[in-house]
Amino acid sequence: MFVLSFLARRLAQGAVIIFLVSLLIFTLLRVVPGDPVRLMAGGMAPEALIEQIATQMGLRDPIPVQFARYMGHVVQGDLGQSFVRPANGAATGGTSFDDSTRGERAGVADLILEALPMTLQLAALALVFALVFSSLLGVAAGLRPGGVADKLAFYVSSVFISLPNFWLGIVLALILSVKLGWLPAIGYGGFAYAILPAIVLAVELSPVLIRTLSSSVAAQMGESYVAVGHVRGLSRPRIVAHHALRNASVPLLNLLGVQFSSLLGGVIIVEYIFDYPGLGLLTINAVLQRDFPLIQGIAIVTSAIFVLINILVDLAATSIDPRLEY
Repeated sequence: MFVLSFLARRLAQGAVIIFLVSLLIFTLLRVVPGDPVRLMAGGMAPEALIEQIATQMGLRDPIPVQFARYMGHVVQGDLGQSFVRPANGAATGGTSFDDSTRGERAGVADLILEALPMTLQLAALALVFALVFSSLLGVAAGLRPGGVADKLAFYVSSVFISLPNFWLGIVLALILSVKLGWLPAIGYGGFAYAILPAIVLAVELSPVLIRTLSSSVAAQMGESYVAVGHVRGLSRPRIVAHHALRNASVPLLNLLGVQFSSLLGGVIIVEYIFDYPGLGLLTINAVLQRDFPLIQGIAIVTSAIFVLINILVDLAATSIDPRLEY
């Protein structure tokens, strides 16, 4: 019963969040300077043709009318068609944009579904790298506060958090790809192409995970149940593995959910550097081309994923510690 009421409440809240995000993005795209129709029709197109195309596409209607029409399609599962990307994947620019060619434009949902698995693979791999490294260093630091491991964790976190991801990506590409030839760096031709950008993202994630895990483990080791466990004859490794880490994993789990969600929006620079064909690169191209439907579709999908991940994280945290309430 709790699960059903929890899901109903959180899904309702998520629907409101997605609606507000959609409204904000939709409005901002239409009030910022620049006309996407000019990009679609070509720089030499006469003004009369520009207005004709814009009117046919409904871009001259009031923003509330445009938004209501757009959301009417969204609730039916239709994210629209790209303004500039044809369905055959050919280059765009300066082509005619009459009603007969509009059906040949690529669907926004198809473009997102093509790029989303790439970004999910990159984000998951980065999270695994960051979690493994942070766990080794963070747990050791939490078990010995003020010790060598704790100082090492502090210094490593300070260095990692000071490294700009664009600079680190370029340096690692030069060293690991160009100089040593260990890993491919540009584009995508298999799983190996995701390792280098995942390392860059893992370095960006690790400082927060290390400090959260070390402080959480240190706090749990100071709880009374640890002393009781020693009195009952339980070994320190068993207390740490079966009790302290279990309780310390709750704040880490919540943080992982936020970090994974933020990764979906934070991979833009990294994907651009490595020419990785995920949502980040798709977003940059859509912004440069002022492809309204594609930008709006990406915003809706990423916000929906953010909502779903946080719901799953809260459910997992509740299963670990039933005392939690959401």
